[in-house]
Amino acid sequence: MPLVGDVQEKRGDGGPAVDKATADAYWSKTSGLMWTMLVIWLVAGFGIHFFATALNEIRIFGFPVGFYMAAQGSLIIFVVMLFWFARRQNAIDEEFGVEEE
Repeated sequence: MPLVGDVQEKRGDGGPAVDKATADAYWSKTSGLMWTMLVIWLVAGFGIHFFATALNEIRIFGFPVGFYMAAQGSLIIFVVMLFWFARRQNAIDEEFGVEEE
């Protein structure tokens, strides 16, 4: 995998040789994905809990929505985030030819 911001010359271990422009493009996409995940995490981890009491006014099947979202919804969002992140990062790695075998 290319080192962040470094120009890699031909490596003796068979790793890919990557120029600075490619390494910068790779890091740009990877950091963009990281920031997207961080924002989703903040909203799911703190935003839902912040509004849980207001959401408790809404009831579905007798359960307050705020309680459900705070107890279960945020956890479901986190698990979905993990799988989506892994899939998206693998796609970025394949695009730049640094995927794992």
